[in-house]
Amino acid sequence: MLCTGMGVSGLMAQQVSLSGYIRESGSGEMLGNVSVAMRPFGDTSAAEAALTQSNSYGFFSLSAPEGQPVFISVRFSGFETQNFIWTASADSSVSVRMGISQRIEEVEIIANRNTIADKADMSRISIPTQDIKDIPALLGEKDVLKVIQLLPGVQKGGEGQSGIYVRGGGPDQNLLILDEATVYNANHLFGFFSLFNGDALRSVELVKGGFPARYGGRLSSVIEMTMKEGNKEHFNSEAGIGLISARGLVEGPIVKGKSSFMISARRTYLDALIQPLVMAASGGSNLGYYFYDLNAKFNYELSEKDKLFVSGYFGRDKFYFNDKQPEYQLKTNFGWGNQTLTTRWNHQFNGRTFGNASLIYSHYDLGINVLSKEDNQTFDLKYSSTINDIGAKYDIDWRPNNQHMVRYGASTTMHQFDPSAVVLDITVGQTTNFERALKTIRSYESGLYIEDKWRLGRVNLYPGFRLSHYAVDQTQYLNPEPRVSVAYSIKKDLSFKTSYAIMNQYIHLLSSSGIGLPTDLWVPATTNVKPMRSQQGAAGLAKDFKKGFSLSAEGYYKTMSNVIQYKEGASFIVNDDLFDQNAPTDNKAWEKQVTDGRAWSYGGELFLQKQQGQFSGWVGYTLSWTQMQFDEINQGDPFFARYDRRHDISVVGIYRITPDLTFSATWVYGTGNSITMPQGQIFGTSHIPDAYASLWDPLNSWQGRYIDYGKRNDFRMEAYHRLDVGLQYSKEKKKARQTIEIGCYNAYNRFNPFFYYGASEGNETKLKKVTLFPLIPSISYSYKFR
Repeated sequence: MLCTGMGVSGLMAQQVSLSGYIRESGSGEMLGNVSVAMRPFGDTSAAEAALTQSNSYGFFSLSAPEGQPVFISVRFSGFETQNFIWTASADSSVSVRMGISQRIEEVEIIANRNTIADKADMSRISIPTQDIKDIPALLGEKDVLKVIQLLPGVQKGGEGQSGIYVRGGGPDQNLLILDEATVYNANHLFGFFSLFNGDALRSVELVKGGFPARYGGRLSSVIEMTMKEGNKEHFNSEAGIGLISARGLVEGPIVKGKSSFMISARRTYLDALIQPLVMAASGGSNLGYYFYDLNAKFNYELSEKDKLFVSGYFGRDKFYFNDKQPEYQLKTNFGWGNQTLTTRWNHQFNGRTFGNASLIYSHYDLGINVLSKEDNQTFDLKYSSTINDIGAKYDIDWRPNNQHMVRYGASTTMHQFDPSAVVLDITVGQTTNFERALKTIRSYESGLYIEDKWRLGRVNLYPGFRLSHYAVDQTQYLNPEPRVSVAYSIKKDLSFKTSYAIMNQYIHLLSSSGIGLPTDLWVPATTNVKPMRSQQGAAGLAKDFKKGFSLSAEGYYKTMSNVIQYKEGASFIVNDDLFDQNAPTDNKAWEKQVTDGRAWSYGGELFLQKQQGQFSGWVGYTLSWTQMQFDEINQGDPFFARYDRRHDISVVGIYRITPDLTFSATWVYGTGNSITMPQGQIFGTSHIPDAYASLWDPLNSWQGRYIDYGKRNDFRMEAYHRLDVGLQYSKEKKKARQTIEIGCYNAYNRFNPFFYYGASEGNETKLKKVTLFPLIPSISYSYKFR
């Protein structure tokens, strides 16, 4: 540890402050969420007089009576504890460097979590990036969102899907933040992988209730991810290759000790492997798919109190099919991508006040192009949809004394939506050109907030208030959002917690698939389509045990209003006005396709963790109910949401056999999704029951045949369960470390349902199940230079 003290002008009569930054030794990266405890020096029996945490930029502040010597202990699981004595003679600053514990590879797991009983907040879990690397994954592709799916309260969308459903909310109700920038579509390969590359991440945190007031704009959860800053002391690089992708990372100092960079990239190469096979088998057709990610970050310490950060993400998916024959030509391109860019400036005003200013840009686009040529006929269709966000925010971290950690700030974002644009060229003898683009929608979302972590003896109080404002066209919404979390310490290792939060969401996701495809359409709240609103209350117990065990039990109840869905039979492109040249372009078309309603969810969650030792992991269990009600869907009757699951179990185990050999396994179980399936056939219009959502089958209209789908989501799919295993072997070399990992997805080859369909067999129609992933082995190799 390096600890240096220096006087600061402005003595205080009663209390003086000790502030500073906590960094990782060897890299110089700032460490957030580090516990800093203080007690009177020489009194080992005294309780800790103060306990605080560093913020996400490593800044902390404590106060002590002037002239009193105090004992300071800096603790962070996975790092060596740093202790020192400070005589509170004047406001002072220190620089604390923490080295990674030499015992980690033998007995400890690197974790960003402290004990859960002494925290004021609840429903909040930090996920160590090392866990993400250790947990086995589909095709060996380490995935942040797949790990989050293993936590209680988080439902999985389906086989292989990375979409998440938190406490009854849909995938659009999760605020995904990467270095303060919002990410709209977090999926690669139609949802089977997420775009977050674990190599580039420093921290990952999930908040599913008791939301701090600084968060707004979504109803169900916040997933906040922070990228690595880059090593300020040494150049490092890492490369890896798996079954479907290759990845690499480079980091190092620009100005040693003051500035650094980090660049991480990943790309699949399946298209390069299958193209020769497809062309040989089809006589010239070309079929392919790929995705790529690029993360980059730069930082510079302008002075002891000023720091600059610039970070960005750039990623894209592309599917293409080209079939060129002498008689005809067919060319299809389907792509989507995200871009984010964040610039931040930190400034420390004094020993108690820290500020951060951010400029944020986020972009998402979807494009579809189909070109068909045959003889003298040409059909050329282009469809596009885009979102652009430009925002600014300013946050103040103020620590007036050891009992209060106050944070307040403001933010504003301009959203620009281009929901759909269609260009159609048809040539049959002569060319007919059709172009139609809905007018751009601009909306403005702003917020003011204040929150406090207040220690009152046995009570930790976390009150907060957010005032959100939204303007679109001539309509404005102003919504107060009170938040509060309370923790009462029954004993040192046992606490009771409760929380309440109101949230508003000014953006909707229209989905006809229900599984989070890129064709799902993001649309803003308007004059006619109201913003969504939720209220959530939760209560529970948190208990810490010896040897790194902890247990939390929580119950929750959440209501959601102004939730929208497509009307029966509508979708993002099946729209009467879409190809009407004379239809208005005032963006009212999609509003006619939707209906609004309400939803509610309630349940209980158990979470048993083991954070230290040669064996670590967790067991999570969720019991929940989620229902929805729309006046124009299902005859107005309530129905279970597609992602409603009565029981959900996740078991995660990581066993470090030796410092070089790690075995890991996960087992998951979940009640099947609720879906709508045909219940039977009805012939003749006079026999259609009004109580059912019966749909006419146009292919058999001449027979007067109708398909009876019964009640919405009245069919329950088979239960889902799966076992994944992985084994990592690492070998140290002089200036490098190589790792080989073998894994197996769905180890006992469970045939989990992906979807169902009806197949005619004689005079009967039987239900058939389609499964997606059988037992899939994987192997990957990485090489890290040091």
